[in-house]
Amino acid sequence: MNTADQQISTSVLVIGTGGAGLRAAIELAERGVDVLALGKRPRSDAHTSLAAGGINAALATMDPEDTWQQHAADTLAESYLLANPVTVRIVTENAARGIDDLERYGMPFAREADGRISQRFFGAHTYRRTAFAGDYTGLEIQRTLINRAVQLKVPILDTVYVTRILVHDNTVFGAFGFDVETGHRYVIHADAVILAAGGHTRIWRRTSSRRDENTGDSFRLALLAGGKIRDPELVQFHPSGLIEPENAAGTLVSEAARGEGGQLRNALGERFMARYDPERMELSTRDRVALAAYTEIKEGRGTTNGGVWLDVSQLPRETIMRRLPRVYQTLLELQMLDITQQPIEIAPTAHYSMGGVWVRPEDHGTGVEGLYAIGEAASGLHGANRLGGNSLIELLVFGRIVGEEAAKYSTGRQVQRRSAEALGEARAEVDGLLDADGPENVRALQRAVRDTMTNHAGVVRDEAGLLAGLSELESIEARAQQVGVHPDLAGFQDLAHAFDLKSSLLSARATVEAALERRETRGCHNRSDYPDLDKSLQVNLVWSGPGELEREEIPPIPEELSRLMRHVSTIGKLVE
Repeated sequence: MNTADQQISTSVLVIGTGGAGLRAAIELAERGVDVLALGKRPRSDAHTSLAAGGINAALATMDPEDTWQQHAADTLAESYLLANPVTVRIVTENAARGIDDLERYGMPFAREADGRISQRFFGAHTYRRTAFAGDYTGLEIQRTLINRAVQLKVPILDTVYVTRILVHDNTVFGAFGFDVETGHRYVIHADAVILAAGGHTRIWRRTSSRRDENTGDSFRLALLAGGKIRDPELVQFHPSGLIEPENAAGTLVSEAARGEGGQLRNALGERFMARYDPERMELSTRDRVALAAYTEIKEGRGTTNGGVWLDVSQLPRETIMRRLPRVYQTLLELQMLDITQQPIEIAPTAHYSMGGVWVRPEDHGTGVEGLYAIGEAASGLHGANRLGGNSLIELLVFGRIVGEEAAKYSTGRQVQRRSAEALGEARAEVDGLLDADGPENVRALQRAVRDTMTNHAGVVRDEAGLLAGLSELESIEARAQQVGVHPDLAGFQDLAHAFDLKSSLLSARATVEAALERRETRGCHNRSDYPDLDKSLQVNLVWSGPGELEREEIPPIPEELSRLMRHVSTIGKLVE
């Protein structure tokens, strides 16, 4: 193997080729700024492509009374008051423009007979404001953004694993990584770096993320660069993940299935949401539906496989084929199950990191000069419960804004200072792992992390379980010092997995330490030993390394938004 580094220079480097990264790269290219996008998996297979249900914007095409202010109020109410109101305003106010951008790039939205963009209800929205393309919305957005990036000739390398962001004197000067197929090293010099490498939900056993994605890479890269992590404990468990087959456990059944009239039943045939949210039933918020399903299963009313039933078979076949084609196809492929005739067996699954890298609301800067974070890598919009459909619009809005900010930052730079020491550390880290010939298997340790997080930091948590989880993580961290890394003819995936493990361990520790500190039940975070909401914990928790946790005040909600908010209630919230 040739160990000489390949040197590349660009004005702005984007890490991640999902929706957020591509939208930022497009903005930079449209502004004539030199940009390079890197990814560790094929661009057409980025996690964004899995987002099924839709993308939110108060377009008022279906409900003329809808406004961005009401969208903001719904987002704040459902965040259990942990979302940053400035971030929320920016996303909801700019959402329509995000949809316009997609239309300009050729996105095939579903439309009404008169040409208006169709919008459907999603759980906990006051009005219909979720635009969609069948139930392949994320896939269509990803395709649309890739096509636009190709038109603009944006260079994309999607076999590069970034191991470090290079920083000197709290200022970014690039990144270091290797090619997962050939092992060639890359040193990329850049004025600014945009981190769009996703969240950390793969550290649970049942998850909607595939293997080798969302392993917490963003957390690790940001932290080592001098950034911080906000609210890592706030992880959304999606109510409807498949249980079988084992290799696809956690694959999502879109919320659109409930949005279109799907019913949830336990093993006794009861529509159990009547116990937890009799008004909204299946259209309740994600955290309540997930907790309800978890409770039914835990109290013995679940299926023999430890799930509940989601039934759309009472809907007209034509509705299912038109509105839920992906769900239909997925179940046919994975289980030979015809959802027009039979119910689907589901259970809660780790789905979305609502916390993430600490960023400023206005420009998503991380406090490290020239380093930005966007998409699921960032924090601030979702608080303790993300509204379905908000993640996709966040990618569009902040992808554009951060592209603009990074362009201005790069253009204004007078000089770029580099550090041989920072580069040396990055090189040494890769060399050290390639020389590692210990007895421990990286894949086995990854599984151990997932088991620990599932057993001790899942849908419902308590102090004893979290402390046991922390102790298990410490022992896995010790074993991780003894791994063996063996690249082979098929490539350097083993080295990539070793870095995934480093990221997963760091993210798991951040999550458990913050979950211990949040001694309350709020949104997705359920503490059976602290079942009530604690007003003093209406704060963000900022983690800057093992044992380093601070409370951060959240700006007040403007009056024009607070009067539109529904009361945040915890009734029916924790039933364990």
